[in-house]
Amino acid sequence: MAANVENSEIRYLNPPTVEVRKKKYCRFKKAGIKYVDYKDAEFLKKFLNEQGKILPRRITGTSLKFQRKVAQAIKRARTLALLPFVTDLLK
Repeated sequence: MAANVENSEIRYLNPPTVEVRKKKYCRFKKAGIKYVDYKDAEFLKKFLNEQGKILPRRITGTSLKFQRKVAQAIKRARTLALLPFVTDLLK
């Protein structure tokens, strides 16, 4: 009986799921945005995590050009106290 178990193939009730990742895109290029406004705190919060850290490009899908602009806008908004430097639960 032990030999029978070793030779049997593995069967699943449900087929193993293969995650299909959506293609990342730069929301700025898609929407045609040229300027990232540092005074729009609600928009900039989309690029921050719960602790207030800036999310990297690999997560947001933002292009390099606009990631630099977003980072600069967030830093300016922090200086003007529109966004916090550090927080516990931002969202």
